[in-house]
Amino acid sequence: MKSAWKVIKEQIDHFYLVRRLSVYELKSKNKNNYLGTAWELINPLIQIMIYWFVFGLLLSRDDVTMGGEPVPFIAWLIGGFFLWTFCFQSIILGSKSIYTRLRMLSKMNFPMSVIPSYTIFSQLYVHFATIVVAVILYQIMGFYINIYYLQLIYFLFSAICLLFAISLITSTISTIVRDFHLLLNSVLRMLIYVSGVLWPLSKLEAFPRLLNIMQLNPLYYLIEGYRAAFFGTEWYFITHWELTIYYWIIVLLLLIIGASMHVRFRRHFIDFL
Repeated sequence: MKSAWKVIKEQIDHFYLVRRLSVYELKSKNKNNYLGTAWELINPLIQIMIYWFVFGLLLSRDDVTMGGEPVPFIAWLIGGFFLWTFCFQSIILGSKSIYTRLRMLSKMNFPMSVIPSYTIFSQLYVHFATIVVAVILYQIMGFYINIYYLQLIYFLFSAICLLFAISLITSTISTIVRDFHLLLNSVLRMLIYVSGVLWPLSKLEAFPRLLNIMQLNPLYYLIEGYRAAFFGTEWYFITHWELTIYYWIIVLLLLIIGASMHVRFRRHFIDFL
């Protein structure tokens, strides 16, 4: 617990640095591309069109019921896919954020816990843009802005906490065992199919035990919360208070584990150069 408080304090004390480095990270990543940072928005749009073509058209997905009302599959897909993209990129980039910057870290004087943090924040700006795109598309489709949008603030904060806790763990392991990053990439690509992103988990109602197990995935909680906000169906974190409590227990445990690992091993990171 002491390590967790230490890492949190480092984020607060160096928040200005996190913000500046995250902007620099986003710009430098795309500086050699003709369209620059626009690719950060173009890529998820292309992906979502591919998934919609495969799952929505070729497999003829029916409308998904949200709050008792049918929702077109493409609208339902958008509600969760942009959040999934943010989580996927943040976890992947966060896992390799330290070992790819070891030479830089040996010359800099700031806490290493800032590195995964500003990597996540660099993706946060992209996520803000995708939320704006999603809102515009929903206005065109007839799903108008509603009071439930306010819970997006809560779910976005919840996502950042989860991603930071995960990145502390994965960045530590990846620095010590480089193959772990490749394994993580494969596992995350599989998770998209079991997190309720591409198909509603309600189809498993005939298998209640399996459904309950799959709903324990923290990403499922975030994705369904986003959809509840976009379609104005419910205050998801209140009506599903059991999942809310479970989610924050998981985040707290991951943060304690991740912070302990990070603080314990970070003094030895430079040795892995």
